[in-house]
Order: sequence, then structure tokens, then C-alpha cells
Amino acid sequence: MDAAATLGALAAARFSCRGFLDRPVPRATITHILTLAQRTASWCNAQPWQVIVTSGAATERLRAALLAHAETAPPTPDFPWPSAYHGVYQARRRECGFQLYESVGVARGDRGAARRQALENYRLFGAPHCALITTDAALGVYGAIDCGAYVGNFMLAARALGIDCIAQAALAAYPDFLRDHFGLPRERLIVCGISFGYADPAHPANRFRTARAEIAEVARFVEE
Repeated sequence: MDAAATLGALAAARFSCRGFLDRPVPRATITHILTLAQRTASWCNAQPWQVIVTSGAATERLRAALLAHAETAPPTPDFPWPSAYHGVYQARRRECGFQLYESVGVARGDRGAARRQALENYRLFGAPHCALITTDAALGVYGAIDCGAYVGNFMLAARALGIDCIAQAALAAYPDFLRDHFGLPRERLIVCGISFGYADPAHPANRFRTARAEIAEVARFVEE
């Protein structure tokens, strides 16, 4: 398989895993993922990402504490959530949400069940590991953009090594809590988290795949 075909296969196989087996990933495999992701391009090669990876008891402490905090505290992310989803963006968002709810049996309009499913983010969907991605505040939005590229490469590297994951903006909802929990300085901003491990093939939330727009919808070729 040539390089383009390999990349295409990895991109097609990657999905947002929302159900994991209770099976830790070997440290050597995690280090391999980080090593591959470290080749991510960044502005002036600043490499703004700093990553905290939890395993074992540390993951369980984070899961319990974050879930308890999220049940009552309002979100206060370092980077504001989107102000609105309009047009096609709202349509794609709704389609993804409906696919998820249908897969796990949440009826439309059942806000209680939807809330319980949303809280699964803070239970890390049962994943044995979490990677928390942070950037330096002084690097502004471009530091966060570089971290986004890093997240994409992390997920592709993970899939290449047989590991599944889900990138979670939800984990950035409580940055002060996370800074206190991990002893981070104020200048480290929380970009997102990545829950990862071995996918549970029997979990219903892992049975759907989201669609992608056609190239004609997202690209414009200018030649004259």
C-alpha cells in the first residue's frame, strides 16, 4: 500500500469512540503515539502542546472528580464555545447528535437521557487513559490551532497502532478545575482532551459513522 492509500485507510478507519474496554494500553504504545504526533507542524516550530497522560488510578481519580464537578458547575472554557451553528454547520451537528442518540436509545426530546449521555464525556466514556492537551496563553489562537493539528495526528497515530480515541472539547469546559487537579500554572490553557484505549465493539455508540461533505462543498479552485 502506498503512503496516500495508507493515510486514506487510517483516516477512514478513525472514528469517535464512545465506549472502551477495561484494558490499559501499554506504555510503549502510548509513547509511540506521542512520538509520531510530535512530528506535527507548528508556527515557527514552537510546538506549543504540553500533554498530560493519565493511566490506572490517575484516570480513575480524574474520572470521579471531573464527573462530580461537571454535574453541578457551569462551564467556563478558556476558549469560548462557538457562538452559534448556522445553516449547513447546524445540519451536520444535528445529524451527528441524532445518530448518537439513536444508537444509545435516547428518544428525541428526552432531556434527562440526553443530559446523562452528555455526562459520559466526563466519565471519559470509560476509557482507561486521557490525554489533556494544553497550550501557552501567550501564543494565543495560533497556539491552539497548532494543538488542533497535534490532536489530529495523535488520533491517526493511535489508529495506526490499533488504539481508538475521541477528541473532547467538553473536557476543556472546566479549565480551572483541571489546572488545580494537575497543578498547572495559569498560563497553561486547556485546549481539549482525548480519551483513548481499545474500543468496545459491542458498545452501541460505536456502531455509527458520521458522513463527510463532498469536495465541491468545501473547496473552491481559482485558476484565472
